[in-house]
Amino acid sequence: DIAGLTPCSESKAYNKLERKELKVLDKRLKQYEPGSAPYLALQATKERTENRFKTYAKQGLLCGNDGLPHLISDPGLALRFNHAGEVFIPTFGFLYVAGYIGHVGRQYIILSKEDAKPTDKEIILDVPLALKLAFQGWAWPLASIQELRNGSLLEKDENITVS
Repeated sequence: DIAGLTPCSESKAYNKLERKELKVLDKRLKQYEPGSAPYLALQATKERTENRFKTYAKQGLLCGNDGLPHLISDPGLALRFNHAGEVFIPTFGFLYVAGYIGHVGRQYIILSKEDAKPTDKEIILDVPLALKLAFQGWAWPLASIQELRNGSLLEKDENITVS
């Protein structure tokens, strides 16, 4: 038992929700003649709905009391119950993109401070410089490790004021 979640294939609420959705589609199908455009569209929707429910059940997703699939956000539980892709892939994607944005922005500020008026490049962007840094930024994890090793990533302790 994981926080009250059960496998969707075993969940009564999940099966009830599937029957309810298919019943609504069947009811709507009866309003149209077989072979008509609305009938065929509803038939395709019914097939997609059936496939969706079968796929969720096969993949081992976990459902709550509402009959809907839920994600496991606890890393330990996600690893133990083979749901790591639900948590780690989006997390790593977010961290990579956030780090990329931060690294490229930091590099832009550092290089723009070399000019006489660095604040001008913060108001009106130097597009060629920004594009150059954006294309170089994909390898930001390696660049950050290198900057950490050579001491240029962090500010020196004597430059940080403590109250």
